[in-house]
Amino acid sequence: MMLQKTNNIQNTLQHRLSVQISLNGLSFLVTNPENEETVFFLKKILDHSTTPEELLMDIESVMFTNDILNAHFSEVSIIYSTPVYSLVPASLFDETKASEYLKFNSKILANDYMAHDVLENLDIVIVYVPFMNINNFFFEKYGAFNYYHSTTVLLKTIIEEEKFSLPKMYLHFQKNSFDCIVLKNGELQLCNSYTYKTPEDFIYYTLFCMEQLNLNPENLPVIFCGEIEREDDNYKIAYTYIRNIEFAKTSNSKIKINSEDNRHRHFILQNTI
Repeated sequence: MMLQKTNNIQNTLQHRLSVQISLNGLSFLVTNPENEETVFFLKKILDHSTTPEELLMDIESVMFTNDILNAHFSEVSIIYSTPVYSLVPASLFDETKASEYLKFNSKILANDYMAHDVLENLDIVIVYVPFMNINNFFFEKYGAFNYYHSTTVLLKTIIEEEKFSLPKMYLHFQKNSFDCIVLKNGELQLCNSYTYKTPEDFIYYTLFCMEQLNLNPENLPVIFCGEIEREDDNYKIAYTYIRNIEFAKTSNSKIKINSEDNRHRHFILQNTI
């Protein structure tokens, strides 16, 4: 999937580049920060889960075939949408023990580099493993850049929208996985990611989360974003059990990759910090 409005590299000097990276796909977004206009968008879906080394080859291939990505940008942001992350209360966080927060829930290697994002307003630190070969590539290509975990973008955006809300669940979908975030009175109750193979798997995890938090699927507002549409099997099975479903619409983001009807699909890219 690709949207491109100009190939004039000279016009991109003040533009902003955002790249979302997951093991199942890549998304590239170039915007004009003055008017939030989308200048270029490309999404590449990978048929199977891949490795950081293979991902870098895919990134290089996209760069080679799209001249606009070889320009100089005023700002570059990389978002890692990966399952290896953990939330830690800021008051308890110790940077020297970052690997300790991950190793009990995820398989990590001794030479993995640990990064963390700080959400000061939430008193939360998100610890994760970025792909250093990809970070090195972007640094060599563009110089200094920002990088975050996708959960950081999700939480920051959602919390800003829901400061004073009643209980609400957000579900962000990717290929074969989804993120579940639950808020109550503007405070985070749950943030977790689940892998699934069938719609039945997805609805089981979702209803289990509701049960554990004493939430009623008959009246709990559930907000969908990411890779899901009304025609999808996940939506259909969710609608069987959940009465109050809507698609995410954030007031903060002016960026429009697609039409207003399905701008929820690229929720993270559109709300990149």
